Amino acid sequence: MDYRFYGWETAGIRDERGLTPRDYYDLLSGIWCADTCAPRMRQDWTPENKTLGQCSVTAFLLQDIYGGKVYGVPLGDGSFHCFNAVGSCVFDLTSEQFEGRKLDYENCPEQERAVHFAKAEKKARYELLKERLFSRLSAND
Repeated sequence: MDYRFYGWETAGIRDERGLTPRDYYDLLSGIWCADTCAPRMRQDWTPENKTLGQCSVTAFLLQDIYGGKVYGVPLGDGSFHCFNAVGSCVFDLTSEQFEGRKLDYENCPEQERAVHFAKAEKKARYELLKERLFSRLSAND
């Protein structure tokens, strides 16, 4: 597979199943959908731009798996684009949605799960993504 997400080259950490972030990208590529996309972006979501609007739910789900922290790149409109940092391994499974726009992953503020999940719709999208991912993992076991 030709990976294009930020940090794919060094995303070699493994979870208890032996899976890397690249493996999770492969799994999530078949799971991300309009229902897991942020509502304000849903009309622009397509299978060709599958990572659009999936950043926070994906980053917090990967935090559940690997630990580490979730940080946010300020986008200049008051919103943040979430990504993961686990020790020295930094990766952003949903960076492709920016189609070549270079994001600055340095000195970004940590994102708090409680703040993001205060929105019931975001918590519901996270739960849906989590349920679909773990169902897929169970089917592969």
